[in-house]
Amino acid sequence: MKCVIIDDEKTARLTLSKLCERVGDIEVLAEFENPADALTFLAENQIDLLFLDIHMPELKGSEFVKSVSELPDVVMTTTDPSFALEAFQYNVVDYLVKPISLGRFLKTMEKVKAKKTEAPKSEEETSIFVNINSRLVKLNFDEVQIIEAKGDYVQIKTEDKKYTVHNTLKKIEEKLPVSKFLKVHRSYIINLDKIVDIEDNSILIAEEIIPVSRANREVLLNRLNML
Repeated sequence: MKCVIIDDEKTARLTLSKLCERVGDIEVLAEFENPADALTFLAENQIDLLFLDIHMPELKGSEFVKSVSELPDVVMTTTDPSFALEAFQYNVVDYLVKPISLGRFLKTMEKVKAKKTEAPKSEEETSIFVNINSRLVKLNFDEVQIIEAKGDYVQIKTEDKKYTVHNTLKKIEEKLPVSKFLKVHRSYIINLDKIVDIEDNSILIAEEIIPVSRANREVLLNRLNML
């Protein structure tokens, strides 16, 4: 995911840049102190996400949003929680209150990813067709347990079979319902309904131990229904 940061505070830009780096799948293409300087860059480059400060001396974030005809998904940042309602008036994905914590940042990124992967159809897909040795095989999402990246291939594990597909984990992730699946590690996507046990930085699914990255552990715990 490619993003741009616009904030007049250097420390705020640095914090967001480090958080993006920590999550791992967000590339910061550019940072701008003055929003006016970002206009040309946004017009000439394909951006997935914009982090935008609400209040800046040269041009307010709200005014910037109004001035740009085509914007990527926007996450507004502010030092004052009372401006949250103002942020949502401009149809942004979410807002972040400074100082920004890792946990809050991860929740925002889940919203961004959910928005990008949500299907335009009224009903969520329940299956996917995968190309296996020139055959299209239908896999029901309820049967999929683990999806693992293996070099140039991806292995999809169901309750009774393993399918090897020439594809990338990222492309497959885009086809999965965000309500059911979660990428917990750079090499693993898991079906949340198949989790048997969680211990420290690992998950047990069908007697297989799956590693969970530190950045994704909090996202995982937030997604689970816990007592």
